[in-house]
Amino acid sequence: MPLDLRPLTGEAVEAALDDLARLRIAVFRDWPYLYDGDLGYERDYMASYRDNPRAILVGAFDGDRLVGAATGTPMEDHAEDFAAPFAGRDLAEMFYCAESVLLPEYRGQGAGHGFFDAREAHARALGRTWSAFCAVVRPQDHPLRPAEYRPLDAFWRKRGYAPVEGAVAYFRWKDVDRDTETEKPLQFWMKRL
Repeated sequence: MPLDLRPLTGEAVEAALDDLARLRIAVFRDWPYLYDGDLGYERDYMASYRDNPRAILVGAFDGDRLVGAATGTPMEDHAEDFAAPFAGRDLAEMFYCAESVLLPEYRGQGAGHGFFDAREAHARALGRTWSAFCAVVRPQDHPLRPAEYRPLDAFWRKRGYAPVEGAVAYFRWKDVDRDTETEKPLQFWMKRL
């Protein structure tokens, strides 16, 4: 059965907050993020999409079960640290595709394209001319890197995105194998809409 992708707003976001938080924690726990998430933090973070009328949250459902989600917001509405690598650019032209999370057993069925299609259409409706996202950069020899890992670079390039030279943000979170937070680089990718 194909996944049902649908935008969530207002009360629908509120009703799904705990599921969204758990989904982010589960997916981002894996490589390459290795994020040791916190339900309270995640719930509050996802609520920001409920409270921003210019944001988009697309849920992927298998029947009534939420199995994936993608978010996006105008760049100037997101955390300042995400906009910092774009100093000198007009942020009002940019849309930030925040995250796409999908349980592993549902991958390869087109949800990734559907997530980008929905966010890019939303960005165009807001009058944005650029779409951007960022991805964590991990060392090739990281001890937790799975041997079978395939980066998503080819998928992103197929959609027209390319890395933006020098556009790197730095964020801290606790990895699953650490006791404290450490800083990670996140490379921005961008395309003209």
